Amino acid sequence: MTNRTATCHKFSVGQTVGYSPSRWSMRGGEGSCKIVRLMPADAGENLYRIKCPSEPFERMAKESELTPPQAG
Repeated sequence: MTNRTATCHKFSVGQTVGYSPSRWSMRGGEGSCKIVRLMPADAGENLYRIKCPSEPFERMAKESELTPPQAG
């Protein structure tokens, strides 16, 4: 039996989101990124695999580092 403390993921695969890394995260990639994969929660927070167009690699992001896309 697993203990799931995180809620359902707020964002979905393929969605474009804003990314603002915490001060403890590897710098770079700020701005608009795409959700590539939903990952299991860690320490009660949902994780995502994201791809930013300004970087040649994917990175992990916490849900708290992501924001919905800006309307406009």
